[in-house]
Amino acid sequence: MSTASSSPVIERGTAASRIAAIAVAVIIALLAIAPQFLSAGAVDRMTALFIYVILAAMWNALAGLGGLVSVGQQVFFGLGAYFAIRLADVGLNPFLALFASGIIVGAVSWPLSLFMLRLRNGEFAIGMWVIAALTHLLVNLDRLVQGETGTSLISLNVYDGSIRRVTIYWLALASMTALLTVLFGLLRGSTGAAIRAIRDNEDAAASVGVRVTGTKRLLFVLAAFGIGIAGALWLATSITFQPKTYFNVQWTAYMIFMVLVGGIGTFEGAILGALVFFLIETWFGGAGVWYLIGLGATAVLFSLFLPRGLWGTIEERFGLHLLPVGYRVRLPADISDGDTTPSPQQATTHREKA
Repeated sequence: MSTASSSPVIERGTAASRIAAIAVAVIIALLAIAPQFLSAGAVDRMTALFIYVILAAMWNALAGLGGLVSVGQQVFFGLGAYFAIRLADVGLNPFLALFASGIIVGAVSWPLSLFMLRLRNGEFAIGMWVIAALTHLLVNLDRLVQGETGTSLISLNVYDGSIRRVTIYWLALASMTALLTVLFGLLRGSTGAAIRAIRDNEDAAASVGVRVTGTKRLLFVLAAFGIGIAGALWLATSITFQPKTYFNVQWTAYMIFMVLVGGIGTFEGAILGALVFFLIETWFGGAGVWYLIGLGATAVLFSLFLPRGLWGTIEERFGLHLLPVGYRVRLPADISDGDTTPSPQQATTHREKA
């Protein structure tokens, strides 16, 4: 056997990933024209799905890929809505205010990261929860918000209801697509390799020249920006802003649930988890407290029996990578004549590399 034929093959894209890329483009195009065929209620529900995907992808990027587990990401969700209210109140177009608020949230997260990223593991997780609680109290002091009474994004009411609904739908779709594209591109580059190296062993990553602090800060700010956009978009769909709702820890709990069910640390898993959560909410959201009990029980069952989540289990069992962000080393025995797709039995020899 020749040296070339016996050497391991390093690859990223596969036939399945190329098909998946085409399918994603087609799905996005169909979603863009979907409001012409959907009812008003369906448009609202799809907008909620896009926001859930953003939340899951941002928390997964921070915790699943970067190792920065936080239970206080609701601080950015709440601030995204709050700054949108504030900007609209001073006369900025409400639709522009939605994105301007995300930028402000990202800017606020930068100085916050200067001391929060000094904390590790549980200290970081609880520290973020404390920051969220303190921010909630500070927002309550704003006379515009009127404490827990709250306020509304009343400037949106000047637009026709159907036009407003479709516009918010398109903004949510565009935001989801843009954020996922940026995150995907980031993870496929050298920064993505650094992020995964830091997650696996921060000290070892630093010893080989990885800029640990700078990379973690970039991820922290990106996640804050994305979640801030999600909070502003949620405000646009509901109009009403009550601090206790937007700064509620349930938002981070939802993010954790979606990522656990879909597959923590996998790009596709966050999207799949958001879809599962969306379907559960749609079918059982009216069950009151039993709905929350069901979510908790589902999360526990997945942790016990499917710790890698749905997509992680699929990857492990079938070796399927639709949106790969790393490289894989394939052994010669896995490669048959003219076939670059492994069989399920061969999938265990695959290892995705940073």
